[in-house]
Amino acid sequence: MNNLISLAFDGQIALFAVIVTALVLSLSCHEFGHAWIAKLSGDDTAERAGRLTLNPVAHIDPMGLLMVLFVGFGYAKPVPTDPRNYRSQRADLWVAAAGPGMNLLLAMLAWNFFLSMRLAGVEFFAGWDAQMFFIILVQVNLLLMVFNLIPLGPLDGTYILPHLLPRRLAGMYRYYNDRYGVWGLFALIAAGLLGLPVFSGLMSFAESLLPYITFVI
Repeated sequence: MNNLISLAFDGQIALFAVIVTALVLSLSCHEFGHAWIAKLSGDDTAERAGRLTLNPVAHIDPMGLLMVLFVGFGYAKPVPTDPRNYRSQRADLWVAAAGPGMNLLLAMLAWNFFLSMRLAGVEFFAGWDAQMFFIILVQVNLLLMVFNLIPLGPLDGTYILPHLLPRRLAGMYRYYNDRYGVWGLFALIAAGLLGLPVFSGLMSFAESLLPYITFVI
C-alpha cells in the first residue's frame, strides 16, 4: 500500500477503490470492536462519544486516511475509554483485544464466504472483481490484526502483553514502553517507509495464517 494513491493516477481506479473500501470497512470494524467490548465491560464513554457504531464517519480520521493514501501508513480515530468504569481488572485486555479480534472475525467470514460461493458455482464470485475485493479484504484485516498486536507505543498489543507476563516483567515492560515504545514504533514504521521489508514481512506472516482460518474445503 506504499503507492496507493499512484494506483488512481495510473488508471487502476477499480483496484484503488477496492483497497480504500476494504480499509475503511476494516478500520471501522476494528474501532467498533473496542467500543462494543468497552460497553460490555461497564464503560459507556465510547457510546456517549458516538463510537458504538459501524458507521465509518464516526471512526475514520481524515488526516489518517490521507496518510494512508499518500504515505502508505495511517490511523483511525482512537476510541475513548475510561478504565475506571470497567467491572473487571482484566477488562483492558479484552477491550484491547477486541479490535484485532474484529479484524480476525471479518477476515474469517470474508474468506470462507468467498470460498463457499466459488465452490457453489455462483458466477459472480468467479469474476476477477469479486476475487479482488474479497482477497484484499482478507489481506487488509489480517494485516491490521498482526500490526495492532505489536506491543509498541499505543498499539493494542501494548495492553495485551502485560497480562501474559509475570507481574515483575509486566511492570518492567510498561516502564520501558511508556518511555520508548512510541519511538520504537516510529522507527519500525520509518524502516518500512524507507524500503526495509517491514510491511512485506508482516504481510507474509499475516498470509501464513490463512490455513488456520479456512474452514471450507
